Amino acid sequence: MKRREFITLLGGAAAWPLAVHAQQPALPLVGVLHSQSPDTFREQLRGFRQGLKEAGYVEGENVAIEYRFADNQMDQLSELAANLVRRRVAVIVTGGGALPALAAKAATTTIPVVFTTGDDPVRLGLVASLARPAGNLTGVSFLVTLLSAKRFEFLRAMAPSAVRVAALVNPAEAANTEITLRDVEAAARTLGLHIQVLKADTTDEINAAFENIVRERLDALFVAATAFFVARRVQLTQLATLHRLPAAYPIRDFVEVGGLMSYGASAADAYRQVGVYTGRILRGAKPADLPVVQSSKLELIINRQTAGMLGLTVPEKLLAAADEVIE
Repeated sequence: MKRREFITLLGGAAAWPLAVHAQQPALPLVGVLHSQSPDTFREQLRGFRQGLKEAGYVEGENVAIEYRFADNQMDQLSELAANLVRRRVAVIVTGGGALPALAAKAATTTIPVVFTTGDDPVRLGLVASLARPAGNLTGVSFLVTLLSAKRFEFLRAMAPSAVRVAALVNPAEAANTEITLRDVEAAARTLGLHIQVLKADTTDEINAAFENIVRERLDALFVAATAFFVARRVQLTQLATLHRLPAAYPIRDFVEVGGLMSYGASAADAYRQVGVYTGRILRGAKPADLPVVQSSKLELIINRQTAGMLGLTVPEKLLAAADEVIE
């Protein structure tokens, strides 16, 4: 064999392991599309990773995840969803309300989408039915809008002297607002209370709503379930405490930053179920064959320190019912 041919052969042999290594299959890629910011996703992410683990996947080991956060700029969701489609992700997971799911649905008819929403996914047009989703979407329904009446009852128990209650809603989510107010007004009639509806879709409108509450001398506050209010939870809870206003919120995120109390679905458990579904799809399951899950784990969270600041004594029956009391 000629010397030049021998060197060429050696060079090819040396390069061969590298070529094989480069051809190793990449980790399956999951895209997460969220309407808010990373700091609102910590608890949910913990649950999501737990669900993935239950399904046999661990981020960084046998699955990769890319995150896209809109930072509450809803007009960015369509481009963020399109970006994940261009990245050829295997699954898109959406969170932070119905809008990310709708953006993902508009962006692809082939990539599986696993959503979370507190609204009715059938009414939103995300799936054909809960039992048989059809298409490329399935997911978990929080049912937060259907828990409004019970949350209102807990607020009344916490603040029994309250007679006139402000219900803060987001006009940008008309269907959500309609369902929430229907349930709240029914509960108010049962309890003999007066509801004053206030609307806010910007930071300034939230400030204006509290000015209205102070001016009208309302006794308590009910905050509707909406992604915008979650993003503004620090502002809302601080204003409520500043004005010594007992307030009830839809999820624990508010209570963790100083809110008085929350009642609703466990976000961590809902996202755990999303993680399980994501893992099943990565293993070959079709979204059309996975019924939409109704999140069934509910939690009452009470911030006893905030209650003390507001001059409230938490009733024993609420303490007994609470899943967690923050001291």
